[in-house]
Amino acid sequence: MDKKLHMVSLGCAKNLINAEQMLAALLEAGYSYCEEPEEADIIIVNTCAFIEQAKSEAIENILEMAEYKNSGALVGLVVTGCLAQRYADQLFEEMPEIDAVLGVGSYDEIVEVCDKILADADAGKLGETGKTVRMGDINGPLCELPRLVTTPEYTAYLKIADGCDNHCAYCIIPQLRGKYRSREMGLILEEAKTLASQGAKEIIVIAQDISAYGLDLYGKRCLPELLHKICAIDGVEWVRLHYLYPDEIDDELIETLASEPKILHYLDIPIQHVSDRILKAMNRRYTRTDIENLVRTLRKKLPGLVLRTSLIVGLPGETDEEFAELCDFMQRMKFQKAGVFTYS
Repeated sequence: MDKKLHMVSLGCAKNLINAEQMLAALLEAGYSYCEEPEEADIIIVNTCAFIEQAKSEAIENILEMAEYKNSGALVGLVVTGCLAQRYADQLFEEMPEIDAVLGVGSYDEIVEVCDKILADADAGKLGETGKTVRMGDINGPLCELPRLVTTPEYTAYLKIADGCDNHCAYCIIPQLRGKYRSREMGLILEEAKTLASQGAKEIIVIAQDISAYGLDLYGKRCLPELLHKICAIDGVEWVRLHYLYPDEIDDELIETLASEPKILHYLDIPIQHVSDRILKAMNRRYTRTDIENLVRTLRKKLPGLVLRTSLIVGLPGETDEEFAELCDFMQRMKFQKAGVFTYS
C-alpha cells in the first residue's frame, strides 16, 4: 500500500510545531505528503480544545476528513493534540471512523501508530485488534524531534517551553499540556541557528508563558539571557515575542527588550481583564494598577511599541459595571491589537 499522508493542524502556533515534528518523522519514515485529502491513505487531524469554538472546529474537521473513507483512498484516520488528550474515549464513541488517538505526550509515536494502521489494512485486519490509544506522560520530557517548517521561509516559530504552572481559574492548559517545562537553552539555540541557516529572518519566540523560561530548569528566569544569545545568531534579523505573562515582566527583561535592536517592539501580553475582582476570580496575580504601570513603563522604554493582548468577557459573575470598566480601559490605554473571547 502507498504511504500517502495528509494533515490538518488546528489551534495555536505551539500546536503547529507539534504538527511539523510529526510531519518530519513521517516523511523520514517513507511517507509522502499529498495536498488533496481524498488521495491520502492516512489523515492526521491535530486538534485544539481550549475553548468551545476550537472544539467545534476540531470535530467538524474530523467528520469532514472521515468522509474520505467513503469517497477517497483513506484507510486510517488519526486524531492528535489537545482534543485527543481531553476526550479520547468520547471521540471513539461519537466518531467510530477514528482509528487512533494520540495525546500530547505521544507525538513521537506517530510513525509507529500509522505503520500499524497500514499493516493491519494490508493484512485485512484493520479494526480487529481494537482502536489505538497512546497517552504519554504530559509532564515528561519534551518531544525533541526534527521539524518540517511549514511557515514561509523568512519566518519561523521557536518554542522554548511547554505546559503551564499559572493555573488560571478559567484555563485547562495545565491539565492538557502538563506542568511548565523549559527546553534546554543549548537545544533552543541550535534550533534557532538551523532555522536561520534555512532562511528564517524572523524568529517568533513562543510558549504558553515565555516570561517564565528557565525557572524550572535553571532556578531563575533566563529569558533575557536566551534573547541576547538568539540575537547574536547570524542571519536572525527580527525576534518577536509572544505570550508574556504580565507580572513576570521585570526590569532586566525590559532592559533586554530596549537594548537589543533585533527584538521587535511588538509584545503579546494577555491581560484577560482589568477589574481587580475579576482578576482575582481568574487567579491572575496582578491588579489593574499593575497593568497600567507596566504599560506606561513599556511605552516609555520601547519607542513605537505595539501592544497585543487577549481579553475574556462574560466570566461567570462579571457585572455590567466591570464590563464597562474593561471597555473604558481599552479605549484609554489604546492597545493596538486585541483578541476578545467570550467565556467558554
